[in-house]
Amino acid sequence: MKLDAGSTFKRLQNRYRLVVMNDDTYEEVVTFKLSRLSVYIGLSTIFMLLVGLTVALIVFTPLKYYIPGYNDLSQVRENRQLKYRIDSLNKEVTFNAQYIEGLRKVLSGDVSTPLDTSRIEIPRDEFIND
Repeated sequence: MKLDAGSTFKRLQNRYRLVVMNDDTYEEVVTFKLSRLSVYIGLSTIFMLLVGLTVALIVFTPLKYYIPGYNDLSQVRENRQLKYRIDSLNKEVTFNAQYIEGLRKVLSGDVSTPLDTSRIEIPRDEFIND
């Protein structure tokens, strides 16, 4: 069964009646004349309004701060500066630990590497002044 665009649009425009009745008295309370197109447009409009109101509520109120990953620009700068400071402090602590370990070895006499006591031969040409 193949549907062409004309028959599909015609089906969307077919009119239907929605009647709300009182169950006890069978009295009609409300009557609506609807088509599939009007229901689709109405539901789409309600959906777009709800999305718009939700976005506006989040953007224009402090609720945005409860969203994970959302930060102020000042908080981002402060976090970056703190990260740099922590990195430099970690390097300084590492260098201090190496220095203290070397100092401890020297003071205790535990020098595992032999000292280089070989004589340096410097050519005499470097000492001659022209």
